[in-house]
Amino acid sequence: MEQSEIRELLKQMYGGENKPITDGNYDRSLAVKCINGTFVGRKKDNITVFRGIPYVGRQPVGKLRWKAPVDIVPDDGVYEAYYNANSALGNGQLETGSLYYMDEDCLYLNVFKSDEAAAGKKPVMVWIHGGAFEAGGTIDPIFDCVNFVKENPDVIVVTIAYRLGVMGFLHLSHLADGKDYPDAQNLGLLDQVKALKWVHENIAGFGGDPENVTIWGESAGAGSCTLLPLIPGSQKYFHRLIAESGSVNLTRSPEEAIACTEKLMEALGCKTVTDLLKVSGEKLLETASAILFLHQFPERDGKYLPADTFAAYAGGAAKDIEILVGCNKDEMNFFVSSFGLEGWGVWVEERKKGKLAQLPAEEKALVDSYRKDVGGDWFQPDASLLSQSWFNAPIIKLSECQTMGSGKSYTYFFTPESPDPVMKCGHAIELAIVFNHPEATSDMGRAFDENFCRTMRRMWVQFAKTGVPSDNWPLYTLENKEVMVLDEFDIHPAKESEVKIVDWDRTYFLTKYYAL
Repeated sequence: MEQSEIRELLKQMYGGENKPITDGNYDRSLAVKCINGTFVGRKKDNITVFRGIPYVGRQPVGKLRWKAPVDIVPDDGVYEAYYNANSALGNGQLETGSLYYMDEDCLYLNVFKSDEAAAGKKPVMVWIHGGAFEAGGTIDPIFDCVNFVKENPDVIVVTIAYRLGVMGFLHLSHLADGKDYPDAQNLGLLDQVKALKWVHENIAGFGGDPENVTIWGESAGAGSCTLLPLIPGSQKYFHRLIAESGSVNLTRSPEEAIACTEKLMEALGCKTVTDLLKVSGEKLLETASAILFLHQFPERDGKYLPADTFAAYAGGAAKDIEILVGCNKDEMNFFVSSFGLEGWGVWVEERKKGKLAQLPAEEKALVDSYRKDVGGDWFQPDASLLSQSWFNAPIIKLSECQTMGSGKSYTYFFTPESPDPVMKCGHAIELAIVFNHPEATSDMGRAFDENFCRTMRRMWVQFAKTGVPSDNWPLYTLENKEVMVLDEFDIHPAKESEVKIVDWDRTYFLTKYYAL
């Protein structure tokens, strides 16, 4: 399907423009009063959905570009919450959510709630979408949570947008006129914190429990979820996290961030922030997508994120947050499939010219030995190596560090395969399962066993409700390194050494380099 066709389909499904309701003509049963206005949703199959609610007082446009998000202000107005808002400016080659209408005016969220009554306030699950921190959006049909909430009426789901790429993660404070932009390097994360603050202050009106909030994400969304506990003051807004295929390694150092900024400014012919502010958002997006592809990560700036995020976990920084984390068996095969074999070959060779080429000889020998032993198709050695360094090893390391810091971690290994011999059990193929969209088979290649899918969703919801995903899922321990193997026809706990998620001798050390 062409991008224009996808955009039109999304417009038909979710598009439109929310407007103020000034004549008093609206269904009070579908209205919720919040601090920043009364929002009127729409009902479908006993599920009421509120789309496009702003969670900031002013959108980050004009002079607020590259500024921290602004708090909401009290508002007695009544507003439609019928339609999704714009997606954040993002790379449409990566995610469906970035094929919709994009704008710098993008800080909105959606709420999905069942009308089915509960004994008390309902637990809340806040979804943070992925897309390498440079793409994606809540409008992706797979993130429509009507099916999920219909099956699990005892939880409320919120999906949030945040600034992406150079709008959300651009180091500027080193420039001559950059002192007024001290937060630009991590704005996407600050947006997420502001959205969580809105949830904390307003979700009770929807029937949700602000004292039982689980943040939940995949890929960059998972990275976000694992980084958020490290941001000062954030933990009062959530209590648990679920991270699918993403960890605190999906970051960059200040030096790497500054190098990316310099590369962008050279390409644009800019010298100052003032120059950059004159460049259209569309031009910034186009340029960054071309020259900074898969390099636009949050920054370990020492202000919002520590220089060593793993050490922070090991030191107990997130010990009060219960975590559920895991990875898929063939993570990087998704990228091989998405890029195409030729595109993958070009991209991976370019990527290998970075940190991988600069490894000390002894470490490079370990990596070469690992690649040699992988076997399979020509693309598989590099795909397997990057699966290890980007996803598998960092996720296991996070569980280790959380445990060392006296925190609780439940860890999983997802193994079902697509019939596509390239995709196998690639990155993100579990999303259709956890969101209850069996029809969404573009990545999976098929529908998975219905009982398996239902069981997996039940574990996610049970964790959000109680902090324990299932009675037979053991906590990760340093002695046995237990994980839950999510196999389509045999969900079972196992020691990590039995399923070999990580090659401890030849790839685990790569976690110290963060994202290769």
